[in-house]
Order: sequence, then C-alpha cells, then structure tokens
Amino acid sequence: MAKIAFIRRAFGEARMALLAVCNTIITDYLAQGYRLTLRQLYYQLVSRNVVENTERSYKNVGNAVSDGRLAGLVDWSAIEDRVRVPRKASEFADLQELAEAALASYRLPRWDGQRSYVELWVEKDALAGVLEPLAREWHAVLMVNRGYSSQSAMYEAAIRFRHAAKAHSNLVLLYLGDHDPSGEDMVRDVRDRLAMFGADVDVRKIALTMEQVEEYNPPPNPAKMTDSRAAAYVEQHGASSWEVDALPPEVLSQLITEAFEGLVDVPMMDTIKEREEADKEKLREAVEEILRGDT
Repeated sequence: MAKIAFIRRAFGEARMALLAVCNTIITDYLAQGYRLTLRQLYYQLVSRNVVENTERSYKNVGNAVSDGRLAGLVDWSAIEDRVRVPRKASEFADLQELAEAALASYRLPRWDGQRSYVELWVEKDALAGVLEPLAREWHAVLMVNRGYSSQSAMYEAAIRFRHAAKAHSNLVLLYLGDHDPSGEDMVRDVRDRLAMFGADVDVRKIALTMEQVEEYNPPPNPAKMTDSRAAAYVEQHGASSWEVDALPPEVLSQLITEAFEGLVDVPMMDTIKEREEADKEKLREAVEEILRGDT
C-alpha cells in the first residue's frame, strides 16, 4: 500500500464519501490480487449505484481519484495505466539474479500432446492486467486487439494457428469483447479474416454475452447509433449495450478458467510441469556449482 501526499487539498463531504467507497473497492480487489483500471473502478461504482453511468460522471470519478491520489487518500499502486508502460532492456546484478530469472521463466512446451490449441483474445487493453496471469497459468497466447485488429496481426495469428494445426486437431480462440454493435461484429471479423488467411479456427466469445448481461447485470450504455452496425444490433438486442470490463475481475477469471478446463487435458499438462520442476532443480544445482567455483 502506498498512499503518498504531494499536495494539500480540502475535499467536500460528497467527494470524501466517493473516495471512501473507491478505497473499499480497491482494498477488496487488491486482496484478490487485482489492480483496477480507472474504467473498471468506475463500473464498480456504477454497479453499486454510487454514481450514474454518464460521461460526465466518469470524468468526475477520474478527477476525484486523481485528486485523492495526489492528496494521499488513494493508494498509488491501486490504479494501473495499461497503455503508458515504460520499456527497458533486462539487466541483472549478478549471475545469481540471472539464474533466478531463468528459473522463474523456464517452461517446456506445455501444449505438447494436447488435442486442442487455445489462444486468449480480448478487445480492450484495459483488461490485459486481469488476463495476463490467466494466460500465463495456462501457457496460452494473449492477444490484445484494441478494437478491430490490424491486417498484420491477423495474418501473423493465422500463421500461428496454421502451425499449431500440425500438432493439434482442434484450434480454439477464446474471445472477450463488448456487447455492442462493433463488439459483436468483431467476433465475425476475427473468424472471417483468420479463414481468409487459411486458418480454420473455432472462435468462441466467452464474454460478454447476453446471458451474462442478464446474470450479472452490468451497467448499460446506449448503443452507438452512429455505428453502421447499430440498426441490426438494436433489432436483435435492443437499444442498450454493455462493456466487457464492467464484469468484475473474479467473474472474468472464472469464465476463462472454466473455458480452459473444458479444453485442456489437465493431467497431461501437469506431467509436463513436473518435468519442468525436475529441469529447474538440475539448473539450480548447476548454478550453485558455478557460483562455488567463482568464490
């Protein structure tokens, strides 16, 4: 936890009450191992009827959280920016630190022998922080599209799937996106372009679906009528739309875990994990021998 004040600012009663609820939500999700984006925090406030679901309300929440952080009232580590991420080349203090990094990252091809090959795709970068640990756990490719994907990304994805088809008879793409005119169409777009590039992939939208909207009741938004796909969407689903990042992270985690468990031979993958641990032990022994020789 890191609440650090950089400015002095007086807050009114309403804003203090809003920040108190924000801190309750933040504490709850940090305890579960999740960091929230501002958008996710906002949707949690909407779902609890703390604020209305309007653009003005979103800006007000953003301003309140920003001021609260600067004033030392909100944890700096609780809200993450998934877009503005610094990048730096790796460096290590010594061989021991390098060895620890190698041990942490060492993996065998865990999908060897599996009937299925599975990738995890998401429409929005804001959810990458929630999905990355799950993709790592299942040793799956995570693809963040940021809307409709580029031709380069789709072509390269098709090459991955076509290569995977040499060893796997079932190619599956688990997709998460908004339930709105474009979000629904993106599933078709992904499927069609992969097929155009020669990859026969079972594209499954596991969130957000209308069944999940009815079950979890995320806050609705008006469908964007300027979207060329709006008329067909409204005819089928009505005038409301919903964003996938409005689902609580633990719900998304459960949906993804259940999807993978239905596709993976878990005992087979566990056997490969056991081989990894045996290899890691050999590496530890080799590193210790090298370090003893240096002393």
